[in-house]
Amino acid sequence: MKRTIVEVILALALVGAGFFGWTNWKQNQAATGQVATLKAASEEATKAAADTAGAVKAAETEMAALREEMAPLEGKVQQLEAVKAAMANGTTLADLEAAYKSQKNLSAERQVGLGALRMLTKGADDPAAMDAFRKALQMSELGDRKNTICAAQIGLAAAGEKVAIMAECLSKGAKAQGDKAEKSGHDDKAAEKDGHADSDAKDDGHGKPGDKKAAAKHAGHWGYDGAMGPAQWGKEFPTCAKGKSQSPLDIRGPFVKARVVVTADYKEGPLKMINNGHTIQVNVVPGSKLRVDGVPHDLLQFHFHRPSEEKIDGKPMSMVVHFVHKNAAGKLAVLGVLLKEGNENPGIKTLWTHMPTEEGPEVAPEGVNFNPGNLLPREFDYYSYEGSLTTPPCTEGVRFFILKTTVNVAKEQVNSFPFKLNARPVQALNGREILTN
Repeated sequence: MKRTIVEVILALALVGAGFFGWTNWKQNQAATGQVATLKAASEEATKAAADTAGAVKAAETEMAALREEMAPLEGKVQQLEAVKAAMANGTTLADLEAAYKSQKNLSAERQVGLGALRMLTKGADDPAAMDAFRKALQMSELGDRKNTICAAQIGLAAAGEKVAIMAECLSKGAKAQGDKAEKSGHDDKAAEKDGHADSDAKDDGHGKPGDKKAAAKHAGHWGYDGAMGPAQWGKEFPTCAKGKSQSPLDIRGPFVKARVVVTADYKEGPLKMINNGHTIQVNVVPGSKLRVDGVPHDLLQFHFHRPSEEKIDGKPMSMVVHFVHKNAAGKLAVLGVLLKEGNENPGIKTLWTHMPTEEGPEVAPEGVNFNPGNLLPREFDYYSYEGSLTTPPCTEGVRFFILKTTVNVAKEQVNSFPFKLNARPVQALNGREILTN
């Protein structure tokens, strides 16, 4: 009996010990899980703290960089405020306007300078300042007045006007910001088939060489056919539509007797050519001159049109060469040489040998010189009239001298010219006189 009782007690003790052990094991398992959870949470917290510290450090680095960029800007702002304060009394503006009052036609540079001074003195909403900037843009030929155009475009934009600013006019930061905004705009319109107009990247008065895809971002595109052909130029360049002294002309009588003597003194120099997307242009080093009644006009460049832009009694020639000159006062003069289909032209043969057939940057073949005089006839009888650039922005006030004597060009040479049509149609005479010597 006692043995039985002892066995029962031992069995109960074993059961109790087992239950106690199992309870402790369960508690240990739960504690282990809690420890793992707390450890994971601790690791996540540590990682989050590290990420936050990294973000703070990155923000501090960016802030330091911004402070460095702002330092020179603050100096420029102070300089601008000093200039504005100096001009606030209007005395300098009054003196400048009085000095300009006697001049009938101000140059583009003087117009943009006057606009800037009025903006400093009168504020960005001064109508006369905006008018001066607009006149500067109308008068500027992009090849040699890029800084003037930039100043006028930026001035108009500062006054709140919607004007497309050339990429070359923007600072690096502004370019980056503009590209970012433009990319965003294109992303939003990715489904559109015709999201933007084509344009060129660098204009010189007859086009802008550069990447066509990049150029498509700009608004001021023009061409010789399609949606931005000559009939549509006025939408982007008002003078092309509203001007009363536009070029080219259909030259026909009656004529007025001209008493102006015109002579050319062209020099040989390194050959520099560019296909700017609208023509083949040859840029000329200083030294070659056209003299109009003894007044020298420096030859800047010459370029080609197919067929000739000018017509004689309603008939065009195969091509024309336009030699573009400028005198010390900024007055432009264009000498036109009509090219008639006939024998091969040795001068054009040299040019065509090195001619870039695709749009791109200027090329300068090593060791090759060229004298623009090789394209001139011996006789210098001419027709003359007051006209304009024959390409946007169609700036007026350009004196044209179209030589009566033609120069030969072979049919094969005409066909080798990379532009099948790059001639503006003839414009209305509007009462102008055509002179002849």
